[in-house]
Amino acid sequence: MNLTPEETTALLLSLKVAGTATLLSIPFGLFFAWLLARRDFPGKALLDAAIHLPLILPPVVTGYLLLLLFGRRGLIGAWLADTLGIVFAFRWTGAALACAVMGFPLMVRAMRLSLEAVDQKLEQAAGTLGANAAMVFLTVTLPLMLPGLLAGVVLSFARALGEFGATITFVSNIPGETQTLPTALYSFTQVPGGDGPALRLTLISIALAVVALVVSEILSRRATRLVSGQ
Repeated sequence: MNLTPEETTALLLSLKVAGTATLLSIPFGLFFAWLLARRDFPGKALLDAAIHLPLILPPVVTGYLLLLLFGRRGLIGAWLADTLGIVFAFRWTGAALACAVMGFPLMVRAMRLSLEAVDQKLEQAAGTLGANAAMVFLTVTLPLMLPGLLAGVVLSFARALGEFGATITFVSNIPGETQTLPTALYSFTQVPGGDGPALRLTLISIALAVVALVVSEILSRRATRLVSGQ
């Protein structure tokens, strides 16, 4: 399958955006998964709802909220631009932010479910042997929750690859800067003679999604066997 330079650019940008969004989400995903799984505090249900809200809201609404918060004149974006020189709106970094927000609930949910399945008696045993909280998490908890962590990472990456609504609302559809696979596909469907490129990008999107799901399943099974000692 021969891709045009425009299609290749959109594909590479999608991988860059999805990879960046996923990697930067992992530490936050771990923190909130641990917080929701292991701590009780006022407002816990509200925090849980806020994390999962992007799954329920129309993606366009999420994109508009990001624009209000992180746009050049947004509540947070204006300060970031004026103080740190960081700009999200209409940049690929903004596309990564939108993809991270949309994929974050899937990551947190998978990690949380895996963390809740970890036997806390094993953690307590490690603590009685002198390990501090950080060492217990790194040497006991993290390896035991590895299947859920891997599944959450891959699912978040796959969701980021397919993100459209929040991305196009927040950072528009600028070729070479914010035009990812879904937005490029949308552009081709709007012009005469775009059926061929649109079909190619559709097939690529399907292939990437299938690969992500298969890899997620394989990694989860291997991690489960590793943890169980089989």
